[in-house]
Amino acid sequence: MANNISEQLRGTCSEADVKSLFDEYYNRLVYFSYQIINNKPQAEDITQDAFVNFWDSSNNVSNNPIAIKNFLYSTVKNASLNVLRHNKVTERHMNSQPDSPVEEAVFNSIIRAEVLAEIHKAISMLPDSCQQIFRLSYLDEMKNNQIADLLGISVNTVKTQKQRALKVIRGNLSPELFMLFMAFFCR
Repeated sequence: MANNISEQLRGTCSEADVKSLFDEYYNRLVYFSYQIINNKPQAEDITQDAFVNFWDSSNNVSNNPIAIKNFLYSTVKNASLNVLRHNKVTERHMNSQPDSPVEEAVFNSIIRAEVLAEIHKAISMLPDSCQQIFRLSYLDEMKNNQIADLLGISVNTVKTQKQRALKVIRGNLSPELFMLFMAFFCR
């Protein structure tokens, strides 16, 4: 009884007829669709939908094998071309988005700000005199003898304080951040 209801709802073809057609044409139709859209899973979906569509409208399709074959190929071709059109529209939309470079610049600015914040946090952990020498040297780009003259200390003291500062900062930053620090400030 369930089989009769199924046949009444689905058109005039029996499930066995559709299975027989499926076995005969499925691989060919998948290959045909794949040649158009170049996406096998999507080609398989299109082909399966074509058989469901055939089963649903089998009462409108002649029982002639050539008519059935034409129906299946036409259905697969049209669905495949629709997928291509949809993909082109989607691609055009994605390419027309002017925000991509802006978003990348914003993303890079966020990263740069976070890196600099971590570096400044590490600098703030230095002792005051060491921090002052470090800022004058690396941020204000003063030479060792200029710092020594400004602070009234020896050049060797400046060098020692800079080495201590680098050691502390290296310990407080991840290796990646320390390398970025060296790239930005130690030229």
